[in-house]
Amino acid sequence: MKKLILLLIAVTFGCKPTQQQTTPKIVSTIKNNISQKLDNCSKNGDCTFELIPNKSIIFKKDNFGIGYPILNEGNKTVLKYTFNKKTPPNTADANYSEIIYAELDANINEISLENLSLQQVKLYFGRLCYCKGSTGYFAIKKGKFNITKPTKNTINFSAKFEITEVPQIVKNFNTTVSIK
Repeated sequence: MKKLILLLIAVTFGCKPTQQQTTPKIVSTIKNNISQKLDNCSKNGDCTFELIPNKSIIFKKDNFGIGYPILNEGNKTVLKYTFNKKTPPNTADANYSEIIYAELDANINEISLENLSLQQVKLYFGRLCYCKGSTGYFAIKKGKFNITKPTKNTINFSAKFEITEVPQIVKNFNTTVSIK
């Protein structure tokens, strides 16, 4: 009986757990503004993608309940995707834009968020136009947002989402930026 107990103690404390090998995470820090015009935009508009370092973003509402963003100095990186609809020349009040904002950590890591967890990165949709009652910024609560790092010097950002508060043209984007 003593030998059995000693054997159990030896087995319990003598076994070393197997160590899992993990792939080291590639951390990317944006030091300067990154801005690029995108080729994969709607035919009737122009799209740009920006990463703005050393900022933070908050969203407020005016006296009419219309949401708007405020960018402040901070320790985050702000993602800004802009769609500007092409308008006929010499047409008053025809400007139309949609803007998607997200606030990312300064050290950008891979991430995959869905639905209500999208607010972990303050993912917002903005509709700016002369559209009475259908303009402003709205929290995105339904969709997916992903950041992946295909290589050490590139980051891929993708989102697919729906807004119920106002009509939208942009329902997704997928772009890769170089961070050399």
